[in-house]
Amino acid sequence: MDYSLKIGGQAGQGLQTIGGLLAKVFSRLGYHVFTHQDYMSRIRGGHNFYQIRFADRPISCSRERVNLLVALDKNTIGIHRPTLAEGGLIIYDAEAVRDRYEGEEFFDLPAERLAVEKGGDRIMANSAAVGGVLGLLGLDLGAFEEIVRITMEKKGEPVVRGNIATGRAGSGFVREYCRRLDSFRTVPSGGERLMLIDGVTAMGLGALLSGVKLYSAYPMTPSTGVMTFLASKAKAHGLVVEQAEDEIAAINMALGASYAGVRAMTGTSGGGFALMQEGFSLAGMTETPLVIAEMQRPGPATGLPTRTEQGDLLFVVHAGHGEFPRVVFAPGTPEQAFLLTNKAFDLAEKYQVPVFVQGDQYLADSEWTGTGLPTERLVYTDYRLRGDKLAGLPSYKRYQFTDNGVSPLAVPGASKHLVVVDSDEHDEEGHIIEDAATRNRMVEKRLFRKLPLIRQEMAPPSLYGAEQPEIVLAGFGSTWGVMREVVDALSGRHRIAMLHFSEVFPLPLTDRFDYLALLRGARVSLCIESNATGQFARLLRAETGFGFTGRINRYDGRPFTLESLLGEVHAHLG
Repeated sequence: MDYSLKIGGQAGQGLQTIGGLLAKVFSRLGYHVFTHQDYMSRIRGGHNFYQIRFADRPISCSRERVNLLVALDKNTIGIHRPTLAEGGLIIYDAEAVRDRYEGEEFFDLPAERLAVEKGGDRIMANSAAVGGVLGLLGLDLGAFEEIVRITMEKKGEPVVRGNIATGRAGSGFVREYCRRLDSFRTVPSGGERLMLIDGVTAMGLGALLSGVKLYSAYPMTPSTGVMTFLASKAKAHGLVVEQAEDEIAAINMALGASYAGVRAMTGTSGGGFALMQEGFSLAGMTETPLVIAEMQRPGPATGLPTRTEQGDLLFVVHAGHGEFPRVVFAPGTPEQAFLLTNKAFDLAEKYQVPVFVQGDQYLADSEWTGTGLPTERLVYTDYRLRGDKLAGLPSYKRYQFTDNGVSPLAVPGASKHLVVVDSDEHDEEGHIIEDAATRNRMVEKRLFRKLPLIRQEMAPPSLYGAEQPEIVLAGFGSTWGVMREVVDALSGRHRIAMLHFSEVFPLPLTDRFDYLALLRGARVSLCIESNATGQFARLLRAETGFGFTGRINRYDGRPFTLESLLGEVHAHLG
């Protein structure tokens, strides 16, 4: 069983309410769910959709064809009717869209009328639509009613009862009048309820459980979700979430908090990170630990604010002025976002460098199901000098020369020792210098001694599919799910595998897994990226000399779907 549903309409019509409710219901019933959204950068109007795929087996991407289209306006029917799969159904409210459609692919559900009759308010029409979908699929409404009670409890019992009654009416109407019920049978999920989580929530949880105490940012899609999640947990967990006046202030606030002795994080997208460049280089010179959530969207300038792209990879790799180490992680799933955010805090403090957790709009908004997050794999080590450990030192030098390039990191004000940092080149104690000899030693300390150690920390890419493939699909970040399903789809006819990089820069060594030998041994190697110029392919070639036999790039602001990537791969294979 594998169904795709699309809810389409204008911003403000409640399509996120319908989609979110259905996704939660399916996951609570034990089905595997994957969702993604497509919305315009406006508060009301325009055309948006919320797409849900659910199945009785694990899934990890969206499909092009949909089995069920819930049209909240007429425009949705015109745009998405061509994507309806054979045997698919379009549910609409003729009165609401002010038109009536004939044909076996249409079903008129009077959602607004049912909402008024059963709930007393047409605003509850969304519950009728949810009930109608569940009725069509033959699913019990128990999970729907449980979610309504939890989410609408604060609105009062009459609102809760009204929405439940409206949902039941929608289900009953479809089951009584729809002649296509046999086309949408479901099978038992065979499992317990699953967790449903998106990328930004997973990233926020990773930060929270890693001990973040300050998050400062200026709201910028699609990074804002990290800030809103942490803000919702701030009081309970004793952290400060500050909405700064701009991105320059945001990164400098985070640097100040980190200097003061707490774990700090900032977040933005490409345009905001452009403003953070001087602060980013300040982190490099002062060797101040910092974690940055850089969530990509199409540029340049404001670009497509609510769409997706992987266009900032080389930007963050080469960001800032001067030369200093940085780390770039690019999770492809919520679980990876959770774990890599934790690893970002650990490496930032261990090596006193800035670390990126780089995602995009697709990762941020997509929802996945799972049995839970692997909290047992989290690590927490406090690398700072505090208490007796600091007070007992006979002397303290913030930038002391060491064999590994990592100097002692003390908390200022916690002892008699003076903690000095300076944005100018400095000596071991942090005071300004201009002599050539000290400059050379400091560059070698910050860069050449740390970088080999950091490189050893980078995990090799994951391999999925054939162990000795003739065809290799390679990518980073959010292409993980769609590449995995393409490998599954083609594995019966080809010796194919996926190579996914989630720890991107510096590139992992090949001592644990010689991924370069695997790539060189393949007859066809394709790099899959959501950008126009193949930035990861260029990075790999610049760092290793390896060139892919082909590249597949998408840069229209939309994610790869299973069918679209399959078609591109088939074209390369001839």
